[in-house]
Amino acid sequence: MPTATFAAGCFWGIEARFAKQDGVTSTAVGYMGGHTPEPSYQEVCSKTSGHAEVVQLEYDDQIIDYDALLDLFWQMHDPTTLNRQGPDIGDQYRSVIFYHDDNQRIMAEQSMVVLDKSGIFGDPIVTMITPATKFWRAEEYHQQYHAKNGPGGCAI
Repeated sequence: MPTATFAAGCFWGIEARFAKQDGVTSTAVGYMGGHTPEPSYQEVCSKTSGHAEVVQLEYDDQIIDYDALLDLFWQMHDPTTLNRQGPDIGDQYRSVIFYHDDNQRIMAEQSMVVLDKSGIFGDPIVTMITPATKFWRAEEYHQQYHAKNGPGGCAI
């Protein structure tokens, strides 16, 4: 199964949204894009590890393709706010598409250009498109948080 990784604010909410999609076969929340090995949630929140909160998913590309995942990503957050989603502020909440191959990179870049030119968001898109690095799985209590605890804590 192909893998996709996205950062779009609080990982609880984005995980819940992707998990509901037909063709998404598994989701996990964690950290990517930083410099601290095996970061803890506390380290990520301290803004010293450099990591973003991410959801990494596997998907059946016969049911849902990467373009559809990108569409969901753009719809579920405000890609024009730097290091912020709603009340959540900090670089761990930045908007990032972590690509796993050149095809994902090209598709992500093309979708961002089209959306930016459309003016649909009103402000320029600040989403980063960067190669996927080591995925550090978050602590177990963060996994499928909304499914286990309800939708409190961040928007979905």
